This record gives sequence, C-alpha cells and structure tokens, in this order.
Amino acid sequence: MRAAARRLGQRLGRRGAALVLLGTGKVCFGLGYILSPAPNPQGLEALTRWADLRCWASLWVVCGAVTFGSAWLRIGRDRWGFIAALVPPFVWGSAFLWGAAAGDFPRGLAIFGWYATSHVGMILWAASVPEYEMPHLARGERP
Repeated sequence: MRAAARRLGQRLGRRGAALVLLGTGKVCFGLGYILSPAPNPQGLEALTRWADLRCWASLWVVCGAVTFGSAWLRIGRDRWGFIAALVPPFVWGSAFLWGAAAGDFPRGLAIFGWYATSHVGMILWAASVPEYEMPHLARGERP
C-alpha cells in the first residue's frame, strides 16, 4: 500500500497533488448544494437572479472535475486545471462582495475575504509551485 501511494505521489508530483485535492474539494462542495433539499441562497442573490442555486453549484462540480482531471497532465498542460479551480470561488466570492456592497448581506464581505485568501490565493500559490524543485531531505536520506 505504501509503495502504491509513493508511486502515485511520484506520478502526480506536487502540482498534481494540489490539483487532486482542489478538484475533489470543489466537487464535494458543489454536490453539497446540489443534493441539499433546500440550499440557502443567502448572499448569492446576484447569482440566483440568473439561475437556480443548484445550477451555480454545478459550476463547482464541473470545474472540480476539470481540476481533478488536469492533475494527470504534464506540467504546462495542467494550467487549465488551475484556471478551472479559480472560476467558482471567483464567481461566488464576487456575488458575496456584491451583496455586501449593496447592503443586502453585510457578512458577504467576510465570505469574500475568505474566498479571496483561502481559495483564490492558495490556488495561485499552488499554480506557482515549481515541480522540479527538490524537496527537503530528511536526515537519514541525505547522501
């Protein structure tokens, strides 16, 4: 089991591992809204004017699947996974910012900040991680 995990880690690399985690998280988040009997659209009125909240949640699922699938591509071709990962938090974060600016949902400013830092910021950081950089070696592994 450990050898299989090591091979998978080598196959994915650091960027691929980040894409797998990001993609899986986005699919799970979207499915949470899609499968909910009555999802709460509070703060997302800017989006629900155009389509049902489950439709917007499907954006998370589709972009998450693209992100996950891009984990298996070579460096350079994986950029579409990082771009797809940016779309849902950017769209939803913008809706929360709009709700806060309009005065309809004051808490939207905090949620926008959360999306901007823990989603968009982390995705941009992960996209900038060079795959070729050598990881830190433990004391017993040094030559």
